[in-house]
Amino acid sequence: MTAPIAFAGEDRSNAVRNVIATQEPVALRTFTPSQAVLAKSAGCFHYTPEGRRLYDYSSGVLVANLGHNPRRWMKRFMEYLGWGPDIFLGGDGYRPGVPLTAYNAVTEIETLAVQRLIKSVQATPLGKRLDTVMWAASGSEAVIKALWACLARTPGRDIMVATRFGFHGKKGLAGAVTGSEKDKDRDPRVRFISFPMEEISDVADYGQPLDLSKYEAELNALKAEFGNRLCCLITEPYIGGGGSYHPPVEYMQLLQRFCNENDMCFILDEVQANFGRTGKMYAFEKYGVEPDFVTMGKGLGNGVAVSGVVGRGDVMAALKYGEGSDTWSANPIAMASVVATLDEFETQDVIGHAAKLTPIFFEGLNRLKQTGLVNKVRGEGMVFGIECADFGGKPASEIATTIVRECYLGLPDRGGIHFLGALAGKVLRVSPPLTMTIEEAHDSLELVYAICQKIAGK
Repeated sequence: MTAPIAFAGEDRSNAVRNVIATQEPVALRTFTPSQAVLAKSAGCFHYTPEGRRLYDYSSGVLVANLGHNPRRWMKRFMEYLGWGPDIFLGGDGYRPGVPLTAYNAVTEIETLAVQRLIKSVQATPLGKRLDTVMWAASGSEAVIKALWACLARTPGRDIMVATRFGFHGKKGLAGAVTGSEKDKDRDPRVRFISFPMEEISDVADYGQPLDLSKYEAELNALKAEFGNRLCCLITEPYIGGGGSYHPPVEYMQLLQRFCNENDMCFILDEVQANFGRTGKMYAFEKYGVEPDFVTMGKGLGNGVAVSGVVGRGDVMAALKYGEGSDTWSANPIAMASVVATLDEFETQDVIGHAAKLTPIFFEGLNRLKQTGLVNKVRGEGMVFGIECADFGGKPASEIATTIVRECYLGLPDRGGIHFLGALAGKVLRVSPPLTMTIEEAHDSLELVYAICQKIAGK
């Protein structure tokens, strides 16, 4: 049993942590040095049971793109579910509304969600052939269903290509295309290719031409070895869990060309990137590619568990009745969240506002290099990675842990910052809600800088 994390003066939070540490396995959650206990949230803020305010620098792991509990979104969500303002009035009994589960049945809200999401995707110049949605409940399930469809398309074409150090999930085929060939229990049908990481290790590298010859050679070697067995290629718009690496446009376009030339399906895993995170509604717009499948999740429902793969109906048609079904896919609550989220993006200039935040965050995060604790910054849109440095005789991984803990504790009368644990050992992801105000952006970055100065003894 792992000893629970505790902080002085946090009796209520410590009591909660103790229950979780003793009655849930550590395997249920990823390690975060603060193990923050959150009592309530609003906008870009979390509040602990003790009342301390924390800027949310994770958006619940890239989920709350519109912020926490946004009123306009909540109102629409409830209306789509048939929950009027009188839902809590009138005593006991049953109140008619959209069914909370509709397994193996169809609801009008599902139809609306399908039509609205396809319309949104096809409104982009490169999304015209994405004409069908297969819903799921988690990002990894959406990835699995996309891979199932590709494998079913042409029996005998079974080699799946993935980019190294990506994260597509832990389950089944999603886990098989995650990481690299060095991981244990690798599916023999999966082969990996390189992703440009060394060439884009810092924002200063952005805009430099990329030599594609290395990547072309790897792809051609796979073609020579497997020929017509090549089935599909899956990648992320940016490597998230592997350390926040954002590739040049020409790399992504190379992958698509290879797929087109070899009749392979190109899958873009946008679970972490959809709905504005990269600066565009969909990341394939940002990179100028036309994928066969786009997997979506996280920000798709702004806090409600929902995911899906949007792609070519002619390929998905290879799956028979029930082969893509599960209990929670297309449940009405999830469908209402998707439509409410689309409403917000279509009626409010969320993307335009986020574009104003991007240079503020690049400037503020690059400033952290002055403290000596950070040596590299990467990112785009409203998702960034700050790579910690060795400092004061301590390795970068320890510095990253210290920053997470000290930012959680914050400064008197200024609150703190909620970070998740480090990616790839030493990279901290910064991904606040797209809706935070300009003032909140400046204030939160000043707070991080002051805390890093304190850690560095400056």
